[in-house]
Amino acid sequence: MLDESLLDDPEALARADRRGLLRGAAEAGARVRTAARHATEAGLTELKPDGRPRAVLIAGPGTAAACVADILDGLIGTGCPVIRLAPSGVAPAAGALRWTLPGWVGPVDLLLIATPDGTEPGLSLLADQAYRRGCTVVAVAPARTPLAESVEGSHGLTVPMATSPYGAYEGPHDDATRGSASYEARRVEDEAAPGAPCTLWALLVPLLVLLDRTGLVAAPADTLQKVADRLDRVAERCGPAVSTYSNPAKTLAAELADSLPLIWTEGQSAGAAGRRFAATLAEQAGHAALAAELPEALPAHGAVLAGSPTGGDDTDDFFRDRVDDPAALRARVVLLRDRPVDAGGLTAAPAARELAHGHDIALSELEPEDGDELEALAELIAVTDFAAVYLALASGAGS
Repeated sequence: MLDESLLDDPEALARADRRGLLRGAAEAGARVRTAARHATEAGLTELKPDGRPRAVLIAGPGTAAACVADILDGLIGTGCPVIRLAPSGVAPAAGALRWTLPGWVGPVDLLLIATPDGTEPGLSLLADQAYRRGCTVVAVAPARTPLAESVEGSHGLTVPMATSPYGAYEGPHDDATRGSASYEARRVEDEAAPGAPCTLWALLVPLLVLLDRTGLVAAPADTLQKVADRLDRVAERCGPAVSTYSNPAKTLAAELADSLPLIWTEGQSAGAAGRRFAATLAEQAGHAALAAELPEALPAHGAVLAGSPTGGDDTDDFFRDRVDDPAALRARVVLLRDRPVDAGGLTAAPAARELAHGHDIALSELEPEDGDELEALAELIAVTDFAAVYLALASGAGS
């Protein structure tokens, strides 16, 4: 159940936010600036590639790394194939995960590693395997981690992952704990913040800088600055002090409570944002959601719209006590588009609205302000990240 009163109580939100999710969402713009600076200091802006790679391979654990691969695939388009190397293993633990290069990978390919952890032995082994194949390796990982040392030892390039501008571990800093293994582990965990919304930008931005140098993506410094500014503006609009009435993220969180979100997207950038939203809802708020791109979303989710609400008791006992019956779970469409309504061209949005309204299904819509592709993507991701965080906190899943 969603406690809507919590949404308009900033102090209560802060108390409930034990994982620092709101701070992570608000820091996205700062992470973009820090990550861009780290990329410059690592020498990415001075690279002079000999040409485009034949293929770009991306490896890393978790939702953030998967979203990085999804976004880069959309931005690169037909420039070259983008392949995410999914991990295998017996458990989702750093020591158990393993990655394998396809047999065809060689000197003309580029391996990108993105991780907020850096202790995965499987990624170190992958970097070593790529080095033996002659494949170029670039990693974004926390500084002074085993992976960073392994990549540098294999003649690859490591960019230190951007960390919080407000400091790291807030625990005791006395001489007995400072420098100890447990302190360092907690410090790295806090700096990396694998579950924080801003982790995506800390991993993505250095890779955008690199791919801009190869000509596969247009992400010059001024564009990244605009992205950071857009993220800051979203943080101002969606912050905990802004009331639900005028806060698009809080409004969306309240609308999604007790519903099955059907996230319909239109546009390549919106597709990546929608898939991330579904994954973040599950990861942060424990809230299931389905994501699909228009126009295929209409037949794919048509049966869901036509079906009965789930969660209620379907018995025929008219006289039973319904007080303790679980609330019915109804579908709700969330339409994400990465271009304004009057942009022209083919659009399935009118058909999507007609289908939802025809089944008496509520619909929420999000469209970014004018700007280039990266700015639009940033706004969609930022608003939906805030919405997932508010849903998690108000439903008790964020503590």
